[in-house]
Amino acid sequence: MLKIGTRGSKLALWQADFTRSELAGIGVESELVIIKTQGDLVQHLGFDKLEGKGFFTKEIEDALLRGDIDLAVHSMKDLPTSPPEGLVITAVSYRDNPADWLIIRKEAVDTTQVFKMKQGAVVGTSANRRKAQLIDFRPDVQLKDIRGNVPTRLEKLRSGDFDAIFLAAAGVSRLGLDLTDFLLVELNPREFVPAPAQGVLAWQTNRDDTATRLILRRLHHSEISACTNVERKVLQLMSGGCQLPLGVHCERDAAGNYHAFAACEVGGTMRRARVSSSTSAGVAEQLIELLK
Repeated sequence: MLKIGTRGSKLALWQADFTRSELAGIGVESELVIIKTQGDLVQHLGFDKLEGKGFFTKEIEDALLRGDIDLAVHSMKDLPTSPPEGLVITAVSYRDNPADWLIIRKEAVDTTQVFKMKQGAVVGTSANRRKAQLIDFRPDVQLKDIRGNVPTRLEKLRSGDFDAIFLAAAGVSRLGLDLTDFLLVELNPREFVPAPAQGVLAWQTNRDDTATRLILRRLHHSEISACTNVERKVLQLMSGGCQLPLGVHCERDAAGNYHAFAACEVGGTMRRARVSSSTSAGVAEQLIELLK
């Protein structure tokens, strides 16, 4: 019986249940172990005020290192690019929609404006990446930090604390939430660039746990991994964590070519880059050169 470490939010539990069902599909039994993280416990501060990196992962990784659990399932975008000594990402999932969605209260809709929001709209996000890109497109909007899980954020929007909020499309669709009382604007990931590895789950294990690693390799999506490796390498080379205003998205076309997009605020200026290549090798370094 494998023990799966997970956070207790609805989305984290969806991810853990998905993992259980994937394992069951190859005949492996598992159970969930719920672990509270710093990101769950500290709800009143923005990410830029929290210490260090890995707000949603460190306590789970500690449990993995102690051997309290056999594997951890994470939103890959929450994982720091430098893992703790002894831990590895053994497998990655399919990729859900990587886009960011802008969820707008009907009262704040103005279809004549970019992103269909009224002038001076109050937009909720705690991600520096989203803040920097939004201000680049819409310098008139007001930014306001927002914390809490996805349902909590939607309640804050409903109650009028904000005119609009950002949510990752993958999280909304996985939770099956009803957004019919809002206007949903799907942002093109090539233009409004998502977080590295957005929409992908990562399965993390102890480096030396060969038995668990062999099991998880049967769930691994190598074609997705090739793209997330590019995205996370850009993040690593930029020495970034959650606070860096960086978006990176890489996709592979039917012919096997890679197309990568990046957006980053450098010295107060929004820079954008695009690279296409027949191989993923060197794509991250090319994006960095163009951003600088």
